[in-house]
Amino acid sequence: MSDPALHLARRAAWGPTPELVAEIRSLGTSAWLERQLRPAAIPDPAMDALLSRWPQLRWDIRTAHRSDKGWDTMMALSSAAVARACWSRRQLLEVLVDVWSNQLNVTNPSGEVWGTRHRYDRDVIRKHALGRFDDMLVGAIMHPAMLRFLDGASSNRWQPNENLGRELLELHTVGRASGYTERDVRDSARILTGLSVDWDRGPFVYKPQDHWTGPVRVLGFRHANATPAGGRKVAEAYLRYLAHHPATALNVARRLAVRFVSDTPSAKLVRTLAATYRRNGTAIVPVLRALFGSAEFWASEGRKARTPYESLVAAVRALGIAPPPSGTQGVLGLVWEAQSLGQPPLAWPRPDGYPDVASAWTGAAGTVQRWTTHLGLAGQWNRELGHPDQKSWLPSPLPMTYAALIDAVAARLFVPALTDRQRAAICTFFERRPGDPVKQGDPVLHWRLPHLIALILDAPQAVLR
Repeated sequence: MSDPALHLARRAAWGPTPELVAEIRSLGTSAWLERQLRPAAIPDPAMDALLSRWPQLRWDIRTAHRSDKGWDTMMALSSAAVARACWSRRQLLEVLVDVWSNQLNVTNPSGEVWGTRHRYDRDVIRKHALGRFDDMLVGAIMHPAMLRFLDGASSNRWQPNENLGRELLELHTVGRASGYTERDVRDSARILTGLSVDWDRGPFVYKPQDHWTGPVRVLGFRHANATPAGGRKVAEAYLRYLAHHPATALNVARRLAVRFVSDTPSAKLVRTLAATYRRNGTAIVPVLRALFGSAEFWASEGRKARTPYESLVAAVRALGIAPPPSGTQGVLGLVWEAQSLGQPPLAWPRPDGYPDVASAWTGAAGTVQRWTTHLGLAGQWNRELGHPDQKSWLPSPLPMTYAALIDAVAARLFVPALTDRQRAAICTFFERRPGDPVKQGDPVLHWRLPHLIALILDAPQAVLR
């Protein structure tokens, strides 16, 4: 382990900043993690002030449903997601919000959730991100955003729609490996009938007249399900059964291990985390303590790659780019940048959420777009954001040679050490050799400095989480 503080800043946050790394070193890795596991105790007044620029995110569902600002509300949520990732001091919470938003994906923006998706983020994902998974699952499946997104709101006893019942098993909980059958899917859909929405005003409602009655059986869950009025309690009992199922425990454990450790975590680690999850009643914090306390986590340096969106956020953080002094257009520009990279926040169109493995994000087009993004950030093309003095990226005093300059700037940007060949290639771009002396008037220190920054951020090492 070259630097535990830097490893933690890459994995448990959206990327290092000088301030974050100093904070971890000052507190120690364990104390910093414990602090992050209690995000409500971390003052974040600057982020609170920034979020006030999107007042519609505080609207209840009825107010949003009456409004004609549905698209604006969904884009406000996307912008707030980028802002929180870039600048919130509650970094681990923001990472976990991303994890659970993909586990229980409701695409934003999308046509069916314009008046509800912002409350799904607030009342389900954020509320339970560090709580219990069974509570989060019940909240998600009974939320109007999920019910609209996966057709549960229109499912009824006459024509149970299998979409939500199937995805609940396949994606949200036990997974295909659990061995559920088509009969299980049918009963899963029947159990969920009656969970619906008030089509005129927007909120969740339970409609007993739409609930399918009769004995149901899904995996090991059995219920007489005898009355329409009792359907909601049956559904909640079923959801909690699934959340506590051993197969769900393994899936939740694997998702966390893939996010924080590697694309292929060991079976031993996944089993350990799953056992912790079940032993603690699906509570997420004990699982995270076990994960961050594992030898496998601390030995995993260099074994994860950032997604395109994560690379964007990490570059913003490394460069010290600040929120816009006023307004929201600068943040919206970052959302569009993420769109160009193929990964706008919260916007994966399928129910399975964005993939978090390196093989999903390889490709020449994506690589070139990342390079363009780096040059745009270093060149400060988005004039709405708060940009630092570019000279702040340079070491002081200046190194003697080009090779030393490249190494110093890479270290400042938290990019692992470049190879001799990479250094030579960058020097060639500036028509210099690694051993050439750095002079005050050299273009690399002035108008060509953004190119140096971008080239360093383009290195494969910079993509490592």
